[in-house]
Amino acid sequence: MPRAPQTEEGWYALHDFRSIDWDAWRDAPQRERERAVEEAVDHLRSHEAVEDADAGASAVFSVVGHKADLLILHFRPTLDALSTAERRFERTAFAGFTDQPTSYVSVTEVSGYVSDEYFKEGADAVDEGLRRYIEGKMKPDIPDDEYVSFYPMSKRRGEQYNWYDLSFEERAELMSGHGDVGRKYAGKIKQVIASSVGFDDYEWGVTLFGSDPTDIKDIVYEMRFDEASSRYGEFGQFYVGRRFPPTDLSAYLDGESVPTSEHGDAVGHHHNHGESGENHGHGSDGDGSYHEGESHHEGDSHHGSGGDDGGDGGDADESETIRGELTDLNIYAGKPHGEDVYATVLYSEADTDELFDEVDGLRGNFEHYGTHVKTAVYEANERGRSAVVSIWKTQSAAETAAGFLSELPEIVSRAGEESGFGTMGMFYTVKSDYREEFVDKFATVGGLLDEMDGHQETDLMVNVEDEDDMFIASQWRSKEDAMGFFRSDEFRETVQWGRDVLADRPRHVFLA
Repeated sequence: MPRAPQTEEGWYALHDFRSIDWDAWRDAPQRERERAVEEAVDHLRSHEAVEDADAGASAVFSVVGHKADLLILHFRPTLDALSTAERRFERTAFAGFTDQPTSYVSVTEVSGYVSDEYFKEGADAVDEGLRRYIEGKMKPDIPDDEYVSFYPMSKRRGEQYNWYDLSFEERAELMSGHGDVGRKYAGKIKQVIASSVGFDDYEWGVTLFGSDPTDIKDIVYEMRFDEASSRYGEFGQFYVGRRFPPTDLSAYLDGESVPTSEHGDAVGHHHNHGESGENHGHGSDGDGSYHEGESHHEGDSHHGSGGDDGGDGGDADESETIRGELTDLNIYAGKPHGEDVYATVLYSEADTDELFDEVDGLRGNFEHYGTHVKTAVYEANERGRSAVVSIWKTQSAAETAAGFLSELPEIVSRAGEESGFGTMGMFYTVKSDYREEFVDKFATVGGLLDEMDGHQETDLMVNVEDEDDMFIASQWRSKEDAMGFFRSDEFRETVQWGRDVLADRPRHVFLA
């Protein structure tokens, strides 16, 4: 009998589809409708804040077509928590105007295709990037992209083609080729695939997210020509819609376009991520090994950890407070390359040339997308590690890129995950004639830093393709310690000196 891969389960998923009784809604008194909307908005907002559970995520989408009007999507740590979320909606007055034409129940999982070592020797036996990827698969966030497509699928068990008659090795090889196709959609498509074996009518539920609905169509279309789908894939009904904030429910019911202009790009930023504080990438496993059903659309990916919004990991209010304090010191604390881009930074201890070759291959794919700004490798001046920096115009694209980048050789950490309080002076572009002088000056400043209370470590890193492009990563015990340095005479003197040697304005970006 062919070997079945081992699995480990994570959060449970409920796709709760709702159809509105429009006749009953139109006939209802205005006061009753207003009360129903108010109650529903409060209910949906409480779910997006995950007030009903210790962790998870929720979101609401409009659905286009006759199959449903709304999709309420929940991820929760337990099946009981899903049941609670579903039943609490039924207690609202708005639920009385809806029917539930269908729903789908599943559970996230990782399998032996991801890593034999993980199942044989435990989580400590795999590298940091893979652990992050597994965490992202088992505790997925709902991406910020606006459009969603959901469909169930199974692997064929026909007389001529039976997926379950294939050996483990044959299945893994098919999925590897399947993933190669999907990886071309990195930065455009994100996915969450959850197992529904024993829970629902199909074997997996596939949820695709993208900022452009044609990208969803394109990846599904292209995947149909791959053998893993053309011979072995069977699909249920497709549902497509767009995310909107719960506060737009009244506008939706009034026939207005949602999300409304009042919210615009704020779609996707209204929910609490529970204990999964990072925005994870989800999808193919990148090492050529895949879960049976998890590889139908590998446009998202890999050992995903979230992209930082230009380095502002942590609480937004805290970030703005820090920016204000630096402004008072006449220090610009902007995001790298502008205020509307998002960066993710990972550190590797692999050979720099080997790492660059891997990054260059990924970058070739990234550059097909208009959301990509820059991806580069920076080598530490004195330490045996490198930084991989990837910058994107949207947070979701940065998150997806982080998934791919987390699979690079010997990834040991992600910026912002170290202990203490991280600060990063990013992208110091030095005038070529002053490069050696800048490096010497950094050595002097580095000596001063080593003597300061609360300082842990600071690296000067140089772009391997452009030696004038510098990247500085500094780690402090606390924000107060870091601010002490920025208030020092030594730092002010360095800033004054830098005006003569730098080609543009440095940006000091904090990571909490």
